[in-house]
Amino acid sequence: MNKVTMNKIIFVALAVMLAVCGPASSQTGIKKRRPLPYEYGRVIIRNYSEKAGLAPVVFEHWIHRSKFTCRVCHVDVGFAMKAGATDITAADNAHGYYCGACHNGKRVVDGKTVFQSCSEKVTAGDAKRCERCHSYGLKVASEYDFFEFSEPLPKERFGNGLDWEKAEELGLIKPSASLEGVTIKRNPLVVQKDFMLNPKVEGMPDIIFSHTKHTVWNGCELCHPEIFVGVKKGTSHYSMVEITEGKSCGVCHTTVAFPLADCQRCHSKPVQP
Repeated sequence: MNKVTMNKIIFVALAVMLAVCGPASSQTGIKKRRPLPYEYGRVIIRNYSEKAGLAPVVFEHWIHRSKFTCRVCHVDVGFAMKAGATDITAADNAHGYYCGACHNGKRVVDGKTVFQSCSEKVTAGDAKRCERCHSYGLKVASEYDFFEFSEPLPKERFGNGLDWEKAEELGLIKPSASLEGVTIKRNPLVVQKDFMLNPKVEGMPDIIFSHTKHTVWNGCELCHPEIFVGVKKGTSHYSMVEITEGKSCGVCHTTVAFPLADCQRCHSKPVQP
């Protein structure tokens, strides 16, 4: 490998790291803090909370993804893939939509009745229940402990520090692919074979894209046609710049799925000499 090629590889790696970790602020000189494992994927929902005199909602992806696949929430329930884009209201939840599809005080998950999120009639005694979600900036004890949950699971270097794919393969977690009363039963589609993508930079390992692994969590509808327009290889065009901006693969791999800093998870086929 010549020096020019090596410099290109180093440049691409640095560009990815900057995109993931964030550039230094021109005003403060402080880099964006890398989230702790239990914070990775966390979403702060504040569309209406503060106007209503409540703390913003803290949504922990790691808790929910351990129980349901991504497509259950983002296809069947209808949450947008972009934070803040769903425009959730307390009235929606109280009527059984969005968070209220599960958090209605009736649904049972893993042997436990899921607490009710919002109700049409709120009393003073409901304050503690509200704080289970509206907890940003407050000291609210969680029913779930990340470190206790993650202790038996296979580890990875980035994101939550967990290999979610391997955990599912080993049966250590069993995320449900449907939600009773919400998911429409349908015949499964034929899963396409894995395929290889050639990187634009000489010397970078080839990318192996696995439809099999992605459909376990996403089905087909989560990616097609909203994120990737066509289902034929080569129809959609994208670049690392677009991915780091949160487009195409970056819709998930800059937010919840393993981050772009984990280069070898995608660039997994060694370059042939």
